[in-house]
Amino acid sequence: MRFVLFSIALIFLPTGMLLGQSEQQPSPNAASGAPHTVELEVPAGTPLPVVLADEVRIRKPGQVIHGKIAEPVYAFDQLVVPAGSEVSGSVTRIAGISAWQRTLAALDANFSPTRDVEITFDQLTLPDGHRVPLHTQVSPASQGVLQLATAADPDDANKGKKNAAAKLASDKVSEKKQEIGREWHAAVEQVKTPGKMHRLKRIFLAEMPVHPQYFDAGTRFNAELLDPLNFGTEEVTSEKIQMVGTAPTAGSVIHALLETPLSSASAQRGEEVSAIMTEPLITNSQLILPEGTILKGSVLQVQAARRLHRNGQLRIVFHQVVPPQAAEQQVEASLEGVEVKDDQNLSLDSEGGAQATTPKTRYLTTGISIALAVTTALPDPDAGASGQSVGELGGRAATGASGFRAIGFALGALVKSRPLAAGMGAYGAGMSVYANFLSRGHDVVYPKDTAMAIGFGSRVTGPQKSSPQT
Repeated sequence: MRFVLFSIALIFLPTGMLLGQSEQQPSPNAASGAPHTVELEVPAGTPLPVVLADEVRIRKPGQVIHGKIAEPVYAFDQLVVPAGSEVSGSVTRIAGISAWQRTLAALDANFSPTRDVEITFDQLTLPDGHRVPLHTQVSPASQGVLQLATAADPDDANKGKKNAAAKLASDKVSEKKQEIGREWHAAVEQVKTPGKMHRLKRIFLAEMPVHPQYFDAGTRFNAELLDPLNFGTEEVTSEKIQMVGTAPTAGSVIHALLETPLSSASAQRGEEVSAIMTEPLITNSQLILPEGTILKGSVLQVQAARRLHRNGQLRIVFHQVVPPQAAEQQVEASLEGVEVKDDQNLSLDSEGGAQATTPKTRYLTTGISIALAVTTALPDPDAGASGQSVGELGGRAATGASGFRAIGFALGALVKSRPLAAGMGAYGAGMSVYANFLSRGHDVVYPKDTAMAIGFGSRVTGPQKSSPQT
């Protein structure tokens, strides 16, 4: 009897196991209208964009640092950390300066060289007052108040040749660019711009041999999460996510962070590139691509900077999107905008290719340096019996400053030596000519976590999905 029961149990055991598995993991098509539960989690490794709203003078380890979230943070399709949320942390370490670095700085009349300062952010305060503990690793982002360098529009001659579809896509891109520009402007508005007198004071202090060290208002950091942030769950219906993973329509523009650091000095044509979306793409109330979607691409064109001040070029394209737990799609996508700092000279062409540019002020600054050197070398007809005039005295001081900054200014003003002033002027003029016309040009550099606006073109090909998944 026991043998018979045991045999029956062996026969029906696999069926029961399969039934149990079927109950635990239902097919997506089994209940088309049933809601799906999505975890609203900001994963570890995500960089929180933090901007300092106020100037901070670096004094000692342990001092408190306050900042604000510069751009909104999303989880799947929900906004979980609004821009402007406050973060707080502290200075954890102020690095020392080597004797060699001190010597080099002293030769430039700088007895307070810049130290490396490590900070951390450990608390996030949302607008509703809710506090969230953070565990972060902080690194400097692109310094300065940031702007969006947008791709240039095509030539007027080509604009008349656009068909209706291309014009519609162009209009959508322009509208999205304006929206991105407003978001960047909103981040900038969080910064308290110092007044004119304060800026003049800071410039004066920076030229002094001994001066304090500051983090300017607008200094940005990437606070990379070492632990994930959980904001609960969300119930989404199949109707809401039925379009997840489909290729975006032409003209769609998304925000993303570059995961692969690039430089025109070292990048190779064909090198793989990846970025991750930081905001969901929603079209006509349908979620197309959630936050966390991976974009895969490659370097299409690269030219390193060369001598005679010839600048570098870099163009990347994206050809795949990989949504979380969904099949990848083949797309055509390129840069519509890239995050750059105020003093970074970078231009984008109509196809998203980037090129470093040189400001035209180099002609003015070099001309002034040469004029000062020539003026000091020539005798002053207005000089008195002492052979020195007020004009010559000021000229020596200015010429010295062009060659050796503050220490050159002091030597030029105090030491009554025309050969010394002429030598410093010649040095300054020569360095200006070399730096602006003969030296190696500037490379296009995209650090890790560079913010980008990526625009989609027409779909190429893509694997067919039986049903969308979250």
